[in-house]
Amino acid sequence: MNVYTLLAGLALALHLVWILWVLLGWLLTRHRPWLRWLHIGSLVYAIFIEVLLWPCPLTIAENWLQARAGKQAYDESFLIHYLRHTIYPNVSQTLLTWIAVAVCLAILTLHVLRWRGEQKARKI
Repeated sequence: MNVYTLLAGLALALHLVWILWVLLGWLLTRHRPWLRWLHIGSLVYAIFIEVLLWPCPLTIAENWLQARAGKQAYDESFLIHYLRHTIYPNVSQTLLTWIAVAVCLAILTLHVLRWRGEQKARKI
């Protein structure tokens, strides 16, 4: 195993940590406003990157490192490459993108509901 393979694996691990943060970060943000805003920013960024088909910096880094390691890089997004080919083989990229956006919007809704609850508690 060369250093590029190791670094590509690290980029993959960072991708997985990012996804876990986007999906579950709301659980860590209660009573931590700075962390809440960081998570909300992460959700908004995730929505933009999916809807506008922006290339993810981690995907770019992983592909570059894979190519340097002599392995085949992938052309599609991280979600499409790993989820569609392993978990959802017959799901279109468009559907998977909109599901990801819907999940992010649902989590943003949780933040709004939590904020409303906090505002009501302060009035009491």
